[in-house]
Amino acid sequence: MKALIAALPVVLACAAPSAAPAVSSAGLPARIEQAGKLVIATQPNYPPIAYKDLATGKYTGLDIELGTAIAKQLGLAVEWQETSFVQAFSSLATGRVDLAMIGIVDTPERQKTVDFVDYMQSGPQFFTVQANAAKYPDLPSLCGARVGASRSTNWPGLIAGWSTANCVANGKPPIVVRGTEGSVDARTQLKSGRIDAAVQGYETMPYFQELEPRTYAMIGQPIANQPIGIPVSKREPQLRDAVLRALEALQADGTYDRILAKYKLQATAARPGLNQGK
Repeated sequence: MKALIAALPVVLACAAPSAAPAVSSAGLPARIEQAGKLVIATQPNYPPIAYKDLATGKYTGLDIELGTAIAKQLGLAVEWQETSFVQAFSSLATGRVDLAMIGIVDTPERQKTVDFVDYMQSGPQFFTVQANAAKYPDLPSLCGARVGASRSTNWPGLIAGWSTANCVANGKPPIVVRGTEGSVDARTQLKSGRIDAAVQGYETMPYFQELEPRTYAMIGQPIANQPIGIPVSKREPQLRDAVLRALEALQADGTYDRILAKYKLQATAARPGLNQGK
């Protein structure tokens, strides 16, 4: 897939913490330096971002390798804690995990409860099965169609907004948005004919086209481009800043680019930078 949009800057959405925790001489929260590890939440069901190797059962994917590299850059080990997408945020709030890397879109709504260090970009891509390709050759043809998207993402709202502006405004029937339990469920419903098309992040589509040749057909271009970030508790800005410094170092020495290239995700690259969220 061609790179659709120029790389976005890494975004740091932050707010002043109510209390400053103890900080080590290395700039990390003292509790983390004492533990000697980062505990990172993952949901390994979203290849090639995070998934389990079928042969070994081990976690693999871009988030897994990048999270491990960030921890190593900070002189720490990494402990992956499997959780659901929704539980990742409550785990951060309770201190059960230090970070979460589950291909999480950095949105203003989520910034109300966590800070983000952004490290790549993504966007919702419509697709269908090859048998439907002639019926849905472009985005306007989706007006009135049943489209599935994970309800735990902000994609259903983005699809509804696009439908209002591009279908309803032109006198066409709206897209019927069907919330799914995730991208796997969406693809299953698509193959069984319960929905006409589906949406998932454009960064994942090359992987599935390679895994299941001649199965899927892309429909148009992604309807949005969004930053993907690592959420960090607002109580620990020192950890947030340390993760940003580690990410910048990994981008500077080429590790970041090598990991993206390994998973054919160069189009999702984001340059480091700082932007204060409100």
